[in-house]
Amino acid sequence: MENMNYLSITRAHNLLKMKKITATALVKFYLDKIKQENPKLKAVISITEKSALEKAKKVDAKIAKGEEIGILEGIPYTAKEMFMTKGETTTASSKILKDYKSPYSATVIKKLDEEGAILIAKVNQDEFAHGGSTENSAYHPTHNPWDLERVPGGSSGGSAAAVAADFGIFSLGTDTGGSIRQPSAYCGVTGLKPSYGAVSRYGVISMASSFDCIGPIARSAEDAEIVFEVIAGLDSKDSTTVDYEFANGGDVKAIYYEVGNIIDSNVKENKFPGIDISTIESVDDLGITNESLAAYYILVPSEISSNLERYDGIRYGSRSDKAGSLNDTYSKTRGEFFGPEVKRRNMIGTYALSAGYYDAYYKKAMQVRTIMKNKVDDILKMHDVILLPTTIDPAFKIGAKSDPIEMYKTDILTVFANLAGVPSISIPFGFDESTGLPMGLQIIGKQGDDKKILEIAKTIQSKTVYQEKIKEIKL
Repeated sequence: MENMNYLSITRAHNLLKMKKITATALVKFYLDKIKQENPKLKAVISITEKSALEKAKKVDAKIAKGEEIGILEGIPYTAKEMFMTKGETTTASSKILKDYKSPYSATVIKKLDEEGAILIAKVNQDEFAHGGSTENSAYHPTHNPWDLERVPGGSSGGSAAAVAADFGIFSLGTDTGGSIRQPSAYCGVTGLKPSYGAVSRYGVISMASSFDCIGPIARSAEDAEIVFEVIAGLDSKDSTTVDYEFANGGDVKAIYYEVGNIIDSNVKENKFPGIDISTIESVDDLGITNESLAAYYILVPSEISSNLERYDGIRYGSRSDKAGSLNDTYSKTRGEFFGPEVKRRNMIGTYALSAGYYDAYYKKAMQVRTIMKNKVDDILKMHDVILLPTTIDPAFKIGAKSDPIEMYKTDILTVFANLAGVPSISIPFGFDESTGLPMGLQIIGKQGDDKKILEIAKTIQSKTVYQEKIKEIKL
């Protein structure tokens, strides 16, 4: 039997076509790996073993008949706990949705199902995606495969850790302010935040509706592109989806912003064909990082406050047995089943939207968002892409950022892409000199230039070995 460790989508597809492996064997390989290694990593919340094996048998039967299979048929993957999956639990890693089983599947899950991809597990995250470390899960923190004492990032930390640990060939995550890119950087994998509206949000539990983006986490930009091409597109159930004509090809003019870490020297040392990189000595010259972070942490909690209203102990999910009156039901249910960070963001948002404070906070933050978007658009009129590190530092130790403000600062290089609605991809691009942990490079393009940044990422990855280092992980 062929070695099934760390397969790319294309490699797995070719092995299936050549009958060197079976879809059933591939699914069992990953299920066994999860059962053996997840107790240490704690990335997986639930395993969809029965349905996965049933789907695998169908793929094998098709291959046995000599029928053609699509590129994703028989490919095992995982999905963040935010994604509705019919008949399976979908909890957003919150006690308030404990044991909730979804009556339908998210659009992206349905699209992947139609292409024959096989969901094998749902993975951990920060509760309702509120966090940057996956320490805020109601279940347990997830550990970084590179160092089990460190966080995998968040909020899609389970997704990034699962790909890094080879618990599936790719994963689905959500990115509201960096929640795909930051954990991808911390775990040494590739994560794409598409243009806002490129991928349907229908059936994905909302965090902040004007920021949320759905995207793939994979081991390479090539794999991310394959998944993106399947999940992107208009959806009548999500009015924010856009039919982008994705730009592609041509020489690239890039601007790189330094932050003073290993990525700076790696960019200077490497030359990539067709990519002309000019460098700005300080990320402060970008003029949008600190301002974006401040605006983000007013606007996102405000939208969170609105989106969390539905969790009231009445319609679905958990209800406090201590409640008496209707108001008691609301307050005690939410007090009992929401975690500290969810409560914190809910209160911040409610305050910012309240009478007397709306103009001072929410309205002002919206004005800053417009200014930030215009600044990003202006930079991207002069350059095809913006390059900068995904994070300033590598993954930190579990418990090291108990101060919420320090945790929020880890988003400083990622949130402006969400404010502007532009696509961004993080790829492995080096290792921190003091810890040996992976670091990521961001490639940010114009709205609708998703394919272009994927092509650039593929070019860079073809000339470097950073993403190959992931295969050295031993849990």
